[in-house]
Amino acid sequence: MHPMLFLAVLLGLSAFAYQVGRRRSVTVAGGLQHAGTLHSRPSYYGAYAALWALVPALAVLFFWLVFEQSVITEVVLAGMPPEVREVAPDRLNLLVNDLRNLVKGNIVAGHVGPAMQAAAEHYRSLAATSHAALGVLVVVIAAGGLMLARSRITPTLQARNRVEQVVTTFLLASSLVAIFTTVGIALSVLFESLRFFQAVPVTEFLFGTNWSPQMAIRADQVGSSGAFGAVPLFTGTLLIALIAMLVAVPIGLTSAIYLSEYADRRFRAVAKPLLEILAGVPTVVYGFFAALVVAPLVREAGRYLGLDVASESALAAGLVMGVMIIPFISSLSDDVINAVPQSLRDGSYALGATQSETIRRVVIPAALPGIAGGILLAMSRAIGETMIVVMAAGLSANLTANPLAAVTTVTVQIATLLVGDQEFDSPKTLAAFALGLVLFLVTLTLNVIALHIVRKYREQYE
Repeated sequence: MHPMLFLAVLLGLSAFAYQVGRRRSVTVAGGLQHAGTLHSRPSYYGAYAALWALVPALAVLFFWLVFEQSVITEVVLAGMPPEVREVAPDRLNLLVNDLRNLVKGNIVAGHVGPAMQAAAEHYRSLAATSHAALGVLVVVIAAGGLMLARSRITPTLQARNRVEQVVTTFLLASSLVAIFTTVGIALSVLFESLRFFQAVPVTEFLFGTNWSPQMAIRADQVGSSGAFGAVPLFTGTLLIALIAMLVAVPIGLTSAIYLSEYADRRFRAVAKPLLEILAGVPTVVYGFFAALVVAPLVREAGRYLGLDVASESALAAGLVMGVMIIPFISSLSDDVINAVPQSLRDGSYALGATQSETIRRVVIPAALPGIAGGILLAMSRAIGETMIVVMAAGLSANLTANPLAAVTTVTVQIATLLVGDQEFDSPKTLAAFALGLVLFLVTLTLNVIALHIVRKYREQYE
């Protein structure tokens, strides 16, 4: 039985338990007209019974499915001949992989002998037995939970408190998962970065101007020891992000001002969703647009003006990236401007100011902290972009401030260093984690500053 089918059965049983619990609460109250004598509403008693039917069975289902494959594999291996299973660990892993592929009907790397065929049949038999036992066990546990919950339903049962306690626990667990995931990512990047800094000095990485992480095969080759000066990557990242912000900030801010202060409701209802559609376009689509349309236009315009423009330039990537982050600035700025109290506008109008003067001297200064926070959030989004830079700016680590030259960014180099089969003991591969640590710290700093500014603004006007 497929795991999704098990889940569907559990959801059906929990829905049935909800109806049973609700009807039971009405019955013990003496009818629906006496439901006011219950501690909680009948729906909470139904939710109480549904949780008892769902949560224990769901926990058993989860742990069973997690350990089922490993347990069955160990049982099958224990039943195979000693000369087959008593091999080197790497060979045993290949044997297990071939066994599972044979069970699923996929291509097997090695020869399939009689012992392998028998093991596959044994595996299928155990899997079928396991799924049948799991189905029976899940139904029994769900039914037992339903009967237990039904027997506990009385007019004094605090069903609402218990249901809300379960919901609160679930929300807390979800929050902890997010926190632990963030901590795990930060620690994994930090530990690998420390290994890199044991081979490459921190000063060379942060202040070096030559980036050539390719480790040569022979010692007599140029750059055989690699060069890990990341300054060209930092400058390329900042150059493209600066171009993007020069495009996105004026357009996004002016569009937000028009939508919030000048546009009528019908135009706003159409224009704002269309503007925010840009945020949902995949970045690879922007990359195609930059490589096939914008980059050739920039190159031809430069040639017409007598300028030397590279086929892949920071200007092309920055322009398209600016278009991509316009919705972030526009949407956040629009929300902040709308949050400015109308009394400030009315007071300005009462003093004889025009609408444009009110916007320039009252609304924008009042909304400036929130606008600044939105700009910083958009900048962190621009710094972390990869696909547009790969397809429009190139992979050359050039230390230049010329927007017409080809540059690369931190995120592009991280993706490049980790492509293909890599040795994680090599400084070349570990350099990706060091770059990731720097990028993590920079974006974290920008986000913290932005959230602090926005929170301070909200405390002032809410």
